[in-house]
Formats: sequence, structure tokens, C-alpha cells
Amino acid sequence: MHNSIAVALEDEDRPIVVEGDRDFALGCMKRGIAALCIEQRSFGERREKLQSRVSPHMCHDAAMHALMLGRTLAAERIHDVAVGIEYLRTRPEVDLTELGLMGNSGGGTITLYAAILPEVKLAMPSCSFCTYKASIMSIYHCADNYIPGLLQWAEAGDIAGLYAPRPLVIVAGRDDEIFPLPQVYEAYEQVKRIYIAADAADNCRLIIGDGGHRFYAEPAWQAMKPFMKG
Repeated sequence: MHNSIAVALEDEDRPIVVEGDRDFALGCMKRGIAALCIEQRSFGERREKLQSRVSPHMCHDAAMHALMLGRTLAAERIHDVAVGIEYLRTRPEVDLTELGLMGNSGGGTITLYAAILPEVKLAMPSCSFCTYKASIMSIYHCADNYIPGLLQWAEAGDIAGLYAPRPLVIVAGRDDEIFPLPQVYEAYEQVKRIYIAADAADNCRLIIGDGGHRFYAEPAWQAMKPFMKG
């Protein structure tokens, strides 16, 4: 999943290159994995269409509307993932015993939260994991990242630790300006301690790509491969 997903077929003579390795569906299919792509609320066909004046930031209006209804945009997007899983139950060709989630940026954030759903067996959030203190509490981020009261109970490492002992591959960019690498390491160390306590230290991995705010397909899939069937 990602804020916006462009899925294109490859021509034999002109291979389609999707910027930042964001062709998640093609990446799955090349590896024999069925892919369900969710267009997240406030993007694409689910963008704001009724207001006479619309925020220039696509997440803002939906996030504010959710708050007025006593919800958060993140929770609504997690609900969509849960509904997507229910849909997959109706597809006999899908093996739900190895259900995974992946996404970059806003998609990575929802991957991290929705991975807590019991049906999820593998999770690969990208460019979305860092201490809250050093990222969304210190650097401008879109409104969908904020959950009222969360910091009274948990930091990002605590949230990711809820997923233990299931396999978790966290992807980050060395030069990602909105998720600083030193605090990515700090948050990861917290997760690692939780996985060690759960006797699953090898099930938690951190991949650092040489670049900015994007997905890094080859090292990420390589790190996830030992946890996959076949």
C-alpha cells in the first residue's frame, strides 16, 4: 500500500520504471505473490470532492473531518485494511496463512499500525518509522500522522513491538529528511529489545537504503525472503 500507487504492465522492449521502487504490486507479482492495492482515503478517487475550498495538502481535510467524528484518519485507513482482509477471505486462490503488509511513507505508517491485526503474518513498513519525538513532534508532517493522546502511552518502538514475535522488516532511507536516521536506529533498538524478550530476535530487521524518502525493493525483499514460504 502507498499514498498513491501506479501499476503498469511491462513492455518487452520498454520496461516500465516506477520512481522510488513504489511498484509494490509488480514487485509482489514478480515473486509469485498476489497483491491487493488499497487506494488510501484522501488520495486518487478518494480525495475530497465536495468542499468548495480544499486544502492543498491532500490528507488535511480528511484528517480534520475524522477528528470531528471522534476518529482519526489513520484509524479509518486501518479499518480499510481490515475490510480488505475480509475481502481476501472470499478469494480461494489467496493463502491467508502468509498475509503480509507493505507500504512507503503514509502507506508505511498504516502498515505499522495495521500489522497488529492478528491475520497479518509479515510486515514491511518503509520510510515511516522513527521516534515520534524526532520526527512528527519535531518536523512538519501531514495531519494523518497524529493520534490524540498516543504519546501518553507509547513511542513508535512500543507500537512496532506489539507485532512481536512475527517477522518485521523496517526500511529506512539514509538521507530521509523527515525520519532522521539516528532516531530510526534509536527506535529500532527499542523494538529489538522487545523482540529479544519475545525470544524472536532474528524476526526483526532494519534495512537502510542509500537515498531519501522512498522504498528500497531489492534489500527489503532480500531481508524478508527467509520468512516467506517457497
